[in-house]
Amino acid sequence: MSHLAFGMAIALTTGAAWAEVQQAGPTSTSLTALDTHLQDLSTQVAPSVVRIVATGYTRDAGALLARALSYGSGVIVDADGWIVTNAHVIDGARALRVELLRVREPGEEGSILRPRSRHLVARVVGVDLETDLAVLKVDASGLPALPLGDSDALRQGQLVLAFGSPLGLENSASLGVVSTVARQLAPEAPMIYVQTDASINPGNSGGPLVDTRGRMVGLNTLIVSQSGGHEGIGFAAPSNIVRTVYEQIRKQGRVRRGVIGVRAQTITRELGDALGLGVRRGVVLSDVRPGGPAAAAGLRVGDIIVALDGKPMENARQLDVNLYQRALGDVVRIDAVRNGVRASFDVTVLERPKVPDRFSVFVTPERNLVPRLGVLAIELNAQLLQATTGPLRFTEGVLIAARAGGHSGTEDDLRPGDVIYSMNGVSVRGLAELRRAVARPGPGETLVFHVERGGRLLYVVVELE
Repeated sequence: MSHLAFGMAIALTTGAAWAEVQQAGPTSTSLTALDTHLQDLSTQVAPSVVRIVATGYTRDAGALLARALSYGSGVIVDADGWIVTNAHVIDGARALRVELLRVREPGEEGSILRPRSRHLVARVVGVDLETDLAVLKVDASGLPALPLGDSDALRQGQLVLAFGSPLGLENSASLGVVSTVARQLAPEAPMIYVQTDASINPGNSGGPLVDTRGRMVGLNTLIVSQSGGHEGIGFAAPSNIVRTVYEQIRKQGRVRRGVIGVRAQTITRELGDALGLGVRRGVVLSDVRPGGPAAAAGLRVGDIIVALDGKPMENARQLDVNLYQRALGDVVRIDAVRNGVRASFDVTVLERPKVPDRFSVFVTPERNLVPRLGVLAIELNAQLLQATTGPLRFTEGVLIAARAGGHSGTEDDLRPGDVIYSMNGVSVRGLAELRRAVARPGPGETLVFHVERGGRLLYVVVELE
């Protein structure tokens, strides 16, 4: 037996069982203990995992609407019928059904095949697109809920199991390890994930990633694959983020994120060297909104954030996540370094302005389409300035009202509600200027827009097709 297998068995064996292993030596006994534990764990977790069947419509070759089914996974987090899954699992669904595993009673006879699943109609309580999470509700009680663990306590190399319905095959489990505890798919990506090599495939989305104590430490969300199938690079939303989103949606139907009026960016080696920060990792403030709570507390652009309420901050997303877990009106303590001197700042948490979704009434495709960007845009005027959720930094620019049909975009793209002030360092004051500016570059060239989003300034990089 390999040293790795023996080591795993040691980690999962205690008390009298470990005494037996010591007496027997590194034989099959240790593997049997590991095998038994994984079987028991699967039996314990499986009833909390559901298969989600989403019914929608698609157009067939004859441009007629045809009924379409898609499958995903979900996990019961409360015995009274509360289920969490991924938002993309239910996207476009006209009807939702969840299939609950029926467990045989003790002594009940049956074949190796599992009993038929129990089917229940589900309704959507709320969706949070920023984290790709959704909360469903079924009319049932006494369901087997899976406890949520502390994803901050995960460690690289820790054993985990992924449960779900890959390719629609319900009640599947796979074993792996935590590859990385906090993976950002891009330096400024708005979400972090638990990376694992446990087998995750399409259909696993929304199923739980479980530790060896039977606690959900992540929600399986996506894979990175060249073939479209499992290649050992899967990602799960950390359970602490899942918990926050679930609790807020259950309580108020949506997620209200706390902010303090700053734009934080993760320090890279290049950023740290170019700005002379003296560090190559951590969090730096690239924007402090004038008149906001952070500015009132004394924070400035260029401050390096060291800790939030005593918890070390290592990346920008970590700061954002910890802030929106705070109740609105809370006062948080920010430890920051400025010119080599460390200081503390008490800052009040406010609600992040909701991204405006009502600007589409001001535009039509004929007047406002910017084809190369796949957006509908309109230049700022007095009516738009009054309609925004808060005062803007400048009075001249172009507002993104909506995405054009067929352009779904990504988290790194321009979004509805963004206000463009410049492109590649050149001011953009109107729609005609924007169209001319984006028409000049050739395919594959990169455009950098300076935009205001939710009261904060940032650069958005777009590569032209």
